[in-house]
Amino acid sequence: MSVAVMDDDGVGVGVGVGVGNGKLSTTSSLSWQEELASLVETSGIQYPLQYGGGNPLYQQDQDATITTTTITTPTEQVLFEFSKGVGGVDHHVVEESFKDQVKGFLKASAEMIQELGKGCKDVIQQSIATHPPPPFVTKFNGYCKKFSRRFRFLNDFLPEDRDPAHAWPVVFFVFIIALAMLGVCTEPRSLESMPKKVHIHPPSATLVQLPDGRHMAYHEQGVPADRARFSLVSPHSFLSSRFAGIPGIKESLLEEFGVRLITYDLPGFGESDPHPNRDLNTSAVDMLHLADAVGVNDKFWVVGYSGGGMHAWAALTYIPERLAGAAMFAPIVNPYDSSMSKEEKYKIWERWTPRRKLMYFLARTFPSLLTYSFSRSFLSGEHGQLEKFLSLSLGKKDKTWIEDPTFQEFWQRDLEESIRQGKIRPFIEEVVLQVTKWGFSLGNIQVQRKRHGKGFLPWLKSMYSQTELEWAGFLGPIHVWQTTKTSKNFGFWNSRNV
Repeated sequence: MSVAVMDDDGVGVGVGVGVGNGKLSTTSSLSWQEELASLVETSGIQYPLQYGGGNPLYQQDQDATITTTTITTPTEQVLFEFSKGVGGVDHHVVEESFKDQVKGFLKASAEMIQELGKGCKDVIQQSIATHPPPPFVTKFNGYCKKFSRRFRFLNDFLPEDRDPAHAWPVVFFVFIIALAMLGVCTEPRSLESMPKKVHIHPPSATLVQLPDGRHMAYHEQGVPADRARFSLVSPHSFLSSRFAGIPGIKESLLEEFGVRLITYDLPGFGESDPHPNRDLNTSAVDMLHLADAVGVNDKFWVVGYSGGGMHAWAALTYIPERLAGAAMFAPIVNPYDSSMSKEEKYKIWERWTPRRKLMYFLARTFPSLLTYSFSRSFLSGEHGQLEKFLSLSLGKKDKTWIEDPTFQEFWQRDLEESIRQGKIRPFIEEVVLQVTKWGFSLGNIQVQRKRHGKGFLPWLKSMYSQTELEWAGFLGPIHVWQTTKTSKNFGFWNSRNV
């Protein structure tokens, strides 16, 4: 059997198929170019592409070239018709812009990365399900859960429609960027505004050895022991030392009234040795041992101002039998004391600067974070402005006073002595003591009827019994001076000594 195929010009294509002896044989006398032309002509498929890739300028140039070319073979005719558009239809293809190409590339890349992440997540989940996690992963997860439980209260500051898992990474990222910008954009300080360097002076304190082997540094003012009518022991406040004494008091005034003033360095401050297990009980015991070591045989007064008032309260609680009385100037109280009402706590917090509020918050929740803050401020080796170290805003008279060169010299010397040892731990201990449980309540110090036993009946008996005349609390005088917002002073004292 044979088949003959003719093209449009009557030229035989010459395809022969023969069958003989049960075998199929195929013969062809066409070249591959002619076979391609025949396939394109008879496919019936219209291709919308133009010769030249769809570029009109390039298309016109190619059309002009092709029309001037002599077409001599069927193959060239087919290719020419294919380039002009099959079926006489002129198809135009809009060229994709570079911007669209970039968008498509990025979109495809994002989809690939997303699928890759899903695949990695599936692999990890399958691995965790089939194999126990490594020890370091379990330990890290424990730290994360502990951190999450401790700082869960911060979620209350987020809007209700915000997921903490998404919000806090954004907040942390913005915080890091802000710190980086502050570090880059901070202008260099001029020579006039450069702070003064901290100078550590040679040791000069008088030391006494306590029963536990530690040494305590102290300083005396006023009259000697044999002429003293009154003996005063004064613990210093935060970021201070034995040199502070009673700020502003004159030596002549102490001599006139026969006062012997003894000040000392708290454990870890100045030249005093640190205490391994420091609390307010040990603070009162140290005060007692110091008084015995320097020859104070009679009862003595304890004087505290600001943060030193905390140690004065402790002395009234733990060594009341050795005290003749107490005098405190703007003493600190525990801002987290559970015995105070919300109104009382609010009055305490509202007058403090944000910096001090943050310090107390960290001291109560995460004390180790204070290390960075203290090392960047008063332990940085430079003197800062006095206003930064004061807890309350200063009035005009106070600012005029601290600008006095004499006070500036006194303050810097006291500060340099307090940080002599260069250790952060004593300062963190001091702040932590201010905001943790003191072990006593200030209400127990005030004079009150003593009653035996607990409960309603013993209390009722102590209130109406005429024979119950015993008194509890500190029975000596307690004088407290606290400045109000109107810059007026008021004092209140034990009612039995009015």
